[in-house]
This record gives sequence, C-alpha cells and structure tokens, in this order.
Amino acid sequence: MVTVSRDAYPVLWVGQAAVLTLPVEIDLSIADQVRDSLLAVIGQGPEVLVADMGKTIFCDSAGVRALVHAFRRARASGCAMRLVVGTTAVQRVLAITGVDHVLDVYPTVGAALAGHAGQPGSGREPQPENAAMQCDGDDGTA
Repeated sequence: MVTVSRDAYPVLWVGQAAVLTLPVEIDLSIADQVRDSLLAVIGQGPEVLVADMGKTIFCDSAGVRALVHAFRRARASGCAMRLVVGTTAVQRVLAITGVDHVLDVYPTVGAALAGHAGQPGSGREPQPENAAMQCDGDDGTA
C-alpha cells in the first residue's frame, strides 16, 4: 500500500519504507525543519527511510548536520537511512564532509528502495575529526 503524509515535506510510504522528498535548497534557514521532518518520519518506525535529495541543488553544513543527526537517530532506532542524490554539487558536499562514506547514496529513489547503492556507505558513525559532520549536542542516542 502506498500512502502520502501531509507533513512539511512530502512523505511517500511504500510498505515499511518511507520516502521523504527534501527541498531544492537546504541551508541554515531550513536545516532544523529538515532535521525535524526526518526525525518525525523515523519516529513512525519505518524499516527504511529514503531521504530524496534528487532535486536538491544546494546543501550547506547545516543541512549536512541535519542529515547526520537523522542518520544517528535512524541507526539507534533500527531504521536504515539512504540518500538519493541527483546533483554534482550535493555529491561534492557529501564527499567533502565524508557523509557519502557513512550513508548509502543512490542515484534514484527506485534504486534506494531496491537497495542497489550507487555509492555504498558503510553505515559507520561519522568520524569526530570531521568538524562539518559534528552535531552539536547530539550524542547519537535516540
């Protein structure tokens, strides 16, 4: 069964998988809203959360922190979190910060739902030496 929620960003449910479509730009002005939306979906207990950044053309360090915070919460909740990235600019930010080694990155939502990674991450915790990936006050617990 496929259902769509009416949250800040569209959520498409396909069985136990949730696909959250993120905005075109993720910066300091909306990073908290993005994080809260990701956490709200995680709180609903999906087996898999796909953060669809397929149309996202800009993501700054606040956006990266929001993704890492959600990843830590998802991991603590037993939820697999996957990213869909469609632009080189966002891929570059994820590579510079190391997030592409932490989260599985996919070229399409279909690939993410099927679990065929374009650039597989290891699901390991972000490395503390990378300041861009630090989440202020986030100890990685649920």
